[in-house]
Amino acid sequence: MEPKTSRLDQGAPEPEENPGPQEPTTSSIAAIAAVAAARAACELAVSYLEGLPGRPVGERATLAELRARLGAPLADQGAEPEAVLRELAAGAEAGLIGSAGPRYFGFVIGGSLPAALGADWLTSTWDQNPGTYSVSPAAAVVEETAAAWVLELLGLPATAGVGFVTGCQMAHVTALAAARHALLARAGWDVGENGLAGAPPLRILAGAEAHVTLFRALRLLGLGSRAVESVEADGQGRLSPPALARRLAAGSGAPTLVCAQVGNVNTGACDPLVEIAELTRRHGAWLHVDGAFGLWAAASPRLRHLAAGAELADSWATDAHKWLNVPYDSGIVAVADAGVHRAAMTATATYLQQNEGRDALDWVPEFSRRARGFAVYAALRSLGRRGVADLVERCCRLARRMAEALAAEPGVEVLNDVVLNQVLVRFQGDELTRAVIRRVQRQGVCWLGGTTWHGMAAMRVSVSNWSTTDADVDLSARAILAALREERDAAAAGS
Repeated sequence: MEPKTSRLDQGAPEPEENPGPQEPTTSSIAAIAAVAAARAACELAVSYLEGLPGRPVGERATLAELRARLGAPLADQGAEPEAVLRELAAGAEAGLIGSAGPRYFGFVIGGSLPAALGADWLTSTWDQNPGTYSVSPAAAVVEETAAAWVLELLGLPATAGVGFVTGCQMAHVTALAAARHALLARAGWDVGENGLAGAPPLRILAGAEAHVTLFRALRLLGLGSRAVESVEADGQGRLSPPALARRLAAGSGAPTLVCAQVGNVNTGACDPLVEIAELTRRHGAWLHVDGAFGLWAAASPRLRHLAAGAELADSWATDAHKWLNVPYDSGIVAVADAGVHRAAMTATATYLQQNEGRDALDWVPEFSRRARGFAVYAALRSLGRRGVADLVERCCRLARRMAEALAAEPGVEVLNDVVLNQVLVRFQGDELTRAVIRRVQRQGVCWLGGTTWHGMAAMRVSVSNWSTTDADVDLSARAILAALREERDAAAAGS
């Protein structure tokens, strides 16, 4: 029997005997340079990861120092790729924030799960554009699979349309574009064809503590942030259903969009979506849910009650680079009516190949983009259903641990009900609170930010990283309290 040959073997010329030294081709030289750069990048990345748990979390260089190290006129001649990477890493080192590490508690920024990080490296190496199936069939199928997993985990309708975007900001833009399309279509207006000039007015209602990205999305869509009617919220930032009911009842009959949230950016509080959804359906309004991080509570059997009713909404926006711990950038949008979602986003051209598989351009504003689905797929595959729930529950438990440790100190007040992964802390007045935050940031044991909540300065702690442990929380709490005592001592010495 003849030995089997592969496609690559078929029709290949016989190798010459003793061909002798071969001149390197341009392609082989380029391949060697690419491999050398990849190895250097891997070495530098591994070195950074190894030192991440013990490095100071904040920056260690001033703006002027970073400009001196990284800023220079662009040279006429280029440099070797490996040298560029090593010089970049050396110059950037002191200006890198340890946001991927276990003691970063600012801005609800998650780290990177090992599988997600590895998949992100592969994504850059593969350099796939998932805009259409024909450009990357693998990326299309991975996104299709990851989308189904996300809908299942979050308890959303399996038939919803899903898109992978840069973050919750663009998820809002996409979802609200679908809402605009659907609501104006009900009023007899095709916004895709006719634009907004002369369109029937839309009525927009949002909670008093809605996130800034929602207003920015409305501005980008031409709906205007000033048009939003603010609906009263309770002391934790939850939208009030009775207040919403009064607003809806007082409406003029215009097509209406209601925006709710799961996970207040300061307190973590979640709007009562079951009641809100019942009201919006009764009035024929579109319900959009901002679930940038809080929507992932639905993946936890212990916490999903906080997101109860989310499945009744018309659209949702969330992030993967927050609580799912996928590298930046990674957001997810879902729209219950996939037909409306696609109609609001899709584009056609004669040169585009018709495909049986998923075309990502049907679901997001971008035509060409990064294949973000690979990292989401890898994160979910590595965690499994139970692992996602454990990640969410562990962060919430650690947030409570942090709150308890800080609240035990005289003069420290925890301002919020710690229902998710957010803790708001105040130290006897605005001036002292801000001073403690600055000192903690300078010391570098951990990093957290400040906010103004209900007119008061507060320290905002967000526990969002898969690698954070009890020991990290305890060490950070001690550092915060030490900074508080140092500030008190300094104030006493200066008085």
